[in-house]
This record gives sequence, structure tokens and C-alpha cells, in this order.
Amino acid sequence: MVTVQSWSGREARLLRSAMRLSIRDFAAHLGVSDRVISKWEAGGDGYCPRPDSQAVLDTALAHSTEEIRARFAEALGRAAVAVPGSGRIRVDSHKFLPVFIGAEQALRLRAELIDAPSGSWLESSSARVEHSDPQTICTLHVFACGVAVFHLVQPRTPESLTELAVWRYRSYASDLPWAGATLRDLIDLGPGRQLNPEYVLSLYWVTSGPWAAGAEFDTALRLLSTPSVLVDRGAPAGPAPLAQPVEGSLLATGFDHPDIVSFGVRGVSTGYAGWSGVAYAAHSRERSLTIDELVACEITVQALWCFSRQIQKLVEDGQDPSTPDAFGWRFLRAASSRLTTARAQETAQHVLMREAIMKTSGLAERLRAAQDALRDSVG
Repeated sequence: MVTVQSWSGREARLLRSAMRLSIRDFAAHLGVSDRVISKWEAGGDGYCPRPDSQAVLDTALAHSTEEIRARFAEALGRAAVAVPGSGRIRVDSHKFLPVFIGAEQALRLRAELIDAPSGSWLESSSARVEHSDPQTICTLHVFACGVAVFHLVQPRTPESLTELAVWRYRSYASDLPWAGATLRDLIDLGPGRQLNPEYVLSLYWVTSGPWAAGAEFDTALRLLSTPSVLVDRGAPAGPAPLAQPVEGSLLATGFDHPDIVSFGVRGVSTGYAGWSGVAYAAHSRERSLTIDELVACEITVQALWCFSRQIQKLVEDGQDPSTPDAFGWRFLRAASSRLTTARAQETAQHVLMREAIMKTSGLAERLRAAQDALRDSVG
């Protein structure tokens, strides 16, 4: 029987998903509060529940059905490493939906959420949010600078990369309005205020696929980072596969684009960042990046992109951009430095990942433009 040596927030989330329970029902099953479950899951790999909670989780797993234990074991294995040529496509889709709500609304909303772990340089709070799809795991991150970011995790087992690409575009059509409506229910909007989540980038954590190791596997992940090449987004009934399937041809002959940036390390990982997001496969559990490290970088980039985008909108509308003193041009200067300067404790993989995501997102240029606009408005 599968066992867990030491439970973290990630294993607790995987057990809840395997049991197919909501946060409320899982909390009731364990005899703890909803807030406790949210705290575990928001902490991910970095949060270790107390010894008594570890025992409760041990008991819940031991008393689960064989079917639940099998799903849990599979999820644990899929979260570890990817083996090329290992069967059907299995990926965890991570979506990031940011929306600007303003510093005052963020302050009110954060009072109801759980603060980020100490040491986080971008002040934020987070909590689990129930999604309309029970299989989707959603975390809402609210940053003090006035940005909220929905992080959606959706496991997928598509028959092809094209099927996954079509699902991506079609599901965003429902996930974006869902995010806006959910946030409207959480905060008190003033008259005429609208919430419009945008900047829809994806992160695909690939755990298996039929592609052979080497060039074909690399091509598959490059296609995941640029799914638009597989989809007719102008089809009358909405995004659809291209009339002439191109996936097989591209996998056979290779696909690349100058805007795709590689950040994988041979023998350790395969990773690509493109204009639609990131695709990553870990081949070494001990040496590769973790999903939490990738997600943390993406969420930070999303939040700052949205914040700088708000400033750009004000400029384009002919207004003088203004922000609270704590989030003026000096805040953006510090953010730019943190995202573009290697830190002493970072590994080479962290640096490569961050540089690739910064380059393909265009965030560095946006931060500079927003910084200049704010400086000019107070000059």
C-alpha cells in the first residue's frame, strides 16, 4: 500500500483530489476546519502539517478505498518525473488569470486570506477557491500592490497535442468570466467598475507522453509552449483543429520558432517558454525544478505584468498614472532588479527559467515603461 513518509501541502492536496472531495467536505472528513485545509494546500511542498495532522492524514489514506489509493499513488508518481515514450499524454495544466482590483480592495480582501510564507519579497495572501469544475483546483493570490491572480490546476489526458490546444482556447472562454464573477462576489465594486481578467498564459507540467526521447520529445514541448500553430482560432464555432492536421508532420520534421526560449538542462529536464506560456518535463526528481518553483515564478510575473498593464492603460487613456507611495516607480525598480538579477542562492536552472519567462513575457520592457510613466507623473 502506498504510504507518505512526511506529508506536505502538496500530498494533502493530491489526497483530496484522489478522494474527489471539496475543501469543505475534505475538512469535515478529517475533522479540521476549512481554513486548515486551505493553509496546507496554499503552502504546497513548503508547508509541513503538525505531527497530529500528519497522523490524521495517515489514517485518512489507510482507510481509503483501493480505488482512491490507486489514484493517489498515480498522482504522486506523475508529480515526480517524466519518461519519454511512456504511453498516453498526461499533463497538469496550470492557468494564471490576473486582474487589477486596486490596493484598497486588495487590502480588504487579504484580511480574509492566508499570508504568504515569510521571506516572500512580493507581499501577498492566498486561499483556495471552489471552481465550477470539481476536478479543477484553484488558488486565489492577492497582492498588496492591487492585483489578484487565479491559479487553476487542471489535469489532462488528451489523445493529442491538438486536442489539448483546442481545449486550452475553449476553456479560457469559460474560465475568464468565471474568474471575474468569482472576484465580484468577494469584493465590493464601486459603480461602473468592471473586472476583466486577462493575460492568459499556461504552464504545462508534462508527466508522460508517447514521443520518443530526443528531438521528438523536444518538439512536443515546443508545440505545447506555442499551441496556436495547431489551432484554427477563427473557426465559426470557436477554436478548432486545423483543417489539415499538422501535429504529426511537425513532430516528424521538427518545429521551432525564434521566440521560443529553452531553459532545460540535458539529462535533468526539458523546458521551453513561448509566447503562450511554459512547458516543462522533469527527468530527475532530485535535480530538476519543482512545480512549486515554476508556479511561484509565473504568478509573480503575472502579478507584475498586470500591475504595469494598469499603468499603461491609464497613460493610453490620457490620465496621469498614480499609485500609493509604497507601489510607485521605486517599487517597480526593485521588482525589475529582483527579476533580472541572479541571486546568490539560486541554481543555474532557476536563473535560466526566470530569464526565459521574462524574455517571452516581455515583462522587463513593461516594467521599465511603467516605471518611467510613474516617475514622469511626479516629476
